[in-house]
Amino acid sequence: MRPHRPDRPDRPQVSVVVIGHDDAVHVPDAVRSALAQGPAVREVVAVDDCSTDGSADLLDRLAAGEPRLRVIRLPVNSGGCGTPRNTGLDAVTAPHVMFLDSDDLLPPGAVDALLTAATGADAQVAGGLCVRRELPSGREVPWEPGLYASPAVLSHPARHPRLVHDTLCVNKLYATAFLREHGIRFPEGRFRYEDIVFTARVWAAAPRVALVPDRVYIWHVRRSARQLSISLDRAGIDNWRSRTHACRTAHGILLDAGEKLLARRARAKFLDRELRMYARELPLHDEEYRRQWWAHTRAFLTDYDAADRARDPAAPGPLIARVVLASPEPRDLPRLQELAARPARLLPPYARAADGTPCWSDDLPEVTLEALQDLPAPLLPLTVDAELRPHARRLRLRLHELYGAVARAGPAEVELEWRHRDRNGVVARRTVPLGASSAEGTWIAETPVRPDWLAALATGTWDLRLRLRFRDGSTRRATAHALAGPGLLRRGALPSVRHGVVLVRPYATHSGSLALRVATGVHGIVPVLRDRLGRLRH
Repeated sequence: MRPHRPDRPDRPQVSVVVIGHDDAVHVPDAVRSALAQGPAVREVVAVDDCSTDGSADLLDRLAAGEPRLRVIRLPVNSGGCGTPRNTGLDAVTAPHVMFLDSDDLLPPGAVDALLTAATGADAQVAGGLCVRRELPSGREVPWEPGLYASPAVLSHPARHPRLVHDTLCVNKLYATAFLREHGIRFPEGRFRYEDIVFTARVWAAAPRVALVPDRVYIWHVRRSARQLSISLDRAGIDNWRSRTHACRTAHGILLDAGEKLLARRARAKFLDRELRMYARELPLHDEEYRRQWWAHTRAFLTDYDAADRARDPAAPGPLIARVVLASPEPRDLPRLQELAARPARLLPPYARAADGTPCWSDDLPEVTLEALQDLPAPLLPLTVDAELRPHARRLRLRLHELYGAVARAGPAEVELEWRHRDRNGVVARRTVPLGASSAEGTWIAETPVRPDWLAALATGTWDLRLRLRFRDGSTRRATAHALAGPGLLRRGALPSVRHGVVLVRPYATHSGSLALRVATGVHGIVPVLRDRLGRLRH
């Protein structure tokens, strides 16, 4: 029999802990979003981490007119998020608690959705959808949407091991007594990625979990901010060391709790998320960073046993790990960057060992790729090169063979989708046939590109997405690898009946994919003239 709940659902049952440091610009909106959740919120506990910009005074003024708001000032800056969150957790009085960062928001109805799910399922933890909102564009990207596609109740986290991929603490509601009973707290002090460790402690305590598809947290991403968030400030090697330390700690917590399945899935998550993310950015760093990153990553991966690496040997993350472990020095960074992209691309050449086994390269034959031969086309890391010549207004796509798998599937056509980066649902589509090329092992598609048509829909950045269709009925989503060279990836100004002039600037994204920036009129042509004048001066 389930225990009787002393608090009726219509009584205030939730405390929201808001933490901040030197964020006077944003913290009032965060606090107001928590108070606006309605009567379910008993209190908002705002913990100021020794700010110097007047944030605490601003919070005190808000509290003077709002009895549900309490302000706690830390006398010394903790250097992280864990200490202020723990301080708030110690202070809350409601049976449930949530956490909110000063530069984010709770959307309307978030608390009610999570509280209803938790009380209805008698769950110690309830989680919902977090949305990453890019600012100032407003583009939204859901975080782990597959977890929250539909309502679910789990008697144990291991019932849905994908839970370990959601390492956020802020899109969940927790039973306060559950956290206190199990001593679940955040790492104290200057500890980066503290929520990775906190969520591992939560799952290790084996709570009953309720999941809802509702949007319950807005995570603001400010890439141009003067002070970047921890997750965005990846310029120095210390960030990578902190991330691997948090992931190693989380794995140990799950293992010590006897949650072997969750621990193994946590390691798989590291290969698929963290390793791919940082490998994708390696070409952007200097040689010293790459050398330190490579050495640290090799040392970290030596803790992985054969089962960890062999679970899905053809997947991009494990393959990147095998290359890193096989080479004592950084190598093949552009190729690793493309393999780390989403969807993954394995660039040619496609080598074979002396016995004919597919392998990474002639000088790394021990990194075998025989698992690729057994995969259907939709699961292969296929590469499609893109040659775009703006003045010719032609796009040429080249699909590469991959150890015979592409020919077996039979390439038929490719659907191109130009997708506006900041305006959801604004797309331009076109389907063109794929024909065998005179060059062995490749297929070609060509199509005109009309930047003026894209500009008529919206100016800004357009990303190219592809859907490859095969004669065996299968499909594969892909992105196009942007080729550079004479006449390629050069900005240009094109005449337009509608706009007078259209500026188009093709470029390769951080993952090497083709994208276009489109602008119109005088504002669009000025950067072109400035660029050309600069070249003339030099």
